[in-house]
Amino acid sequence: MDIFDLFTLIGGLAFFLYGMNIMGNGLETLSGSKLQGILEKMTSSPLKGVLLGTIVTAIIQSSSATTVMVVGFVNSGIMQLTQAVGVIMGANIGTTATAWILSLTSLQGDSFLMQIVKPANFTPILAMIGVIMTMMTSTKNPNSHKKDIGLILIGFAILIFGMDLMSSAVEPLSESPEFANLMTMFTNPILGMLVGLGITAIIQSSSATSGILQALSTTGQMSYGAAMPIIMGTNIGTCVTALISSVGAKKNAKRAAFIHLYFNVIGSVLFMVVFYTLRMFITFGFETNAIDPTGIAIIHSLFNIATTAILLPFNKLLVKLAAKTVRDNEEEQTSEIQILDERLFATPTVAIERAREVTCDLAQVSAAALKRAIGMLSDYQEQDVEVIRKMEDQTDIYEDRLGTYLVHLSSLKLSNQGSHEISKMLHSISDFERIGDHSVNVLETAAEIHQKGVSFSVEGSGELQIVASAVMEIVDMTVSAFTQGDYSLAMKVEPLEQVIDKLCDQLKLRHIERLKKGNCTIEQGFIFTDLLTNYERVADHCSNIAGGMIQIHEDSYQVHEYLNQVKENSGDFAKEYELFKNKYSLN
Repeated sequence: MDIFDLFTLIGGLAFFLYGMNIMGNGLETLSGSKLQGILEKMTSSPLKGVLLGTIVTAIIQSSSATTVMVVGFVNSGIMQLTQAVGVIMGANIGTTATAWILSLTSLQGDSFLMQIVKPANFTPILAMIGVIMTMMTSTKNPNSHKKDIGLILIGFAILIFGMDLMSSAVEPLSESPEFANLMTMFTNPILGMLVGLGITAIIQSSSATSGILQALSTTGQMSYGAAMPIIMGTNIGTCVTALISSVGAKKNAKRAAFIHLYFNVIGSVLFMVVFYTLRMFITFGFETNAIDPTGIAIIHSLFNIATTAILLPFNKLLVKLAAKTVRDNEEEQTSEIQILDERLFATPTVAIERAREVTCDLAQVSAAALKRAIGMLSDYQEQDVEVIRKMEDQTDIYEDRLGTYLVHLSSLKLSNQGSHEISKMLHSISDFERIGDHSVNVLETAAEIHQKGVSFSVEGSGELQIVASAVMEIVDMTVSAFTQGDYSLAMKVEPLEQVIDKLCDQLKLRHIERLKKGNCTIEQGFIFTDLLTNYERVADHCSNIAGGMIQIHEDSYQVHEYLNQVKENSGDFAKEYELFKNKYSLN
């Protein structure tokens, strides 16, 4: 093996890692928010956690990414530590999927069937299909997954190309006695584990280390005895990524990272102790046999499945061990819950989905605060005052954290659909927060009415009740449209907003008439007008949210232009407007 073979080996490794990255990103983007949905549907059943952890990791081709996601979920409080155990175990099983794909390169046979299933023979076709799909993807259709599928195919082809380059580069080693002696050194279990641990810790991918090992195995110089300790070491080395990601996280998130470490360390040590103890009494003939890529995939899978089967019944002990390593303290218990976690940026689609969930929480808290404040106008309850103010404070926190989080998230490499989701949230969060502010304004008006004993005429009270009902409906409609992504429902917001505007104008004129007749006082007039102003502005914010949703969905950002076009439309807009106008008629 000369210097040029070494260059080829390094280039092959670079292609391998790059292809794995492209393929993983494409798979992650294609699966989208389903990743978080799958991981969040954990129950108290550790077995279900193992199954779902296996599926997710097989999808994104990285146990490190899955574990970092779990650390982020635990840190954000959306997953319990006991739920995380099964997912972490399943991630170790799912990460062997890459090794099985690469094992196809070792298939032997001259038949057409055997030749066509070898990746080196069919990946050029996949690469061409991927390039065509990527180049022909329309930018006008942001929801199209053709580009993601194309990137997956291209990434897979690059990965296999890198694997072939590495195999070609190490081929001269098959006749090198020095290399054979080096492989013999790795039969020392401690040295083999350290090598596997070190390489995986550096490149932070057990799948990549297994790929390198599979390439070396094609020389025929690597035995089962040399490969097994290295495979054990890769499982421990992959824990480094999760441990690094847990730095600065909450206690439970750190515990999740340590559970990952303890699971792999205990499994590896247990395997080594049992195997090498038995070897003192039993001779294993296969240990000196040459291993091939399929053998590495089998060993890797059997080890992770066996370790999971043995340790799964003791999952609570792993949690206790992690709790003893990372102990509770008083400051941690009283600290504020972290609603968003930048660790999820490692998987942007999951981070976007988490941000969407928090934005939906903001929307619902704002709506609930406004409804409770409106209820205070007719039934003032002192204990609700602090509740409403705390809800409004919560909306401020949501807006501040979401704004920062989304701006950082938008700087990452995202799909068109992901960029549109972020734009929709950035456009909406300030309007939802302002609705929360208006709930405090209404609360203060209710407090003034209660303290001063102000009462409106029967006619005035009835009018306020009508417009309040319309406002509560438009808020409910807007929140539902946003949280459910219902664009047809969003189209109904603007007609109702126009009805509320006209209602407020009519009520102001009617109140002026009552003032002229002496049926209402100036003080009542100020309170009445303040309420109408707040109602009208709440409706405006709902209009902004719904209009922004529709325009961003249509790949445009000219909300006011859209609203003007809607008002001029004599079709659906006019129909909905008449329905709401009749529903909230003043008679």
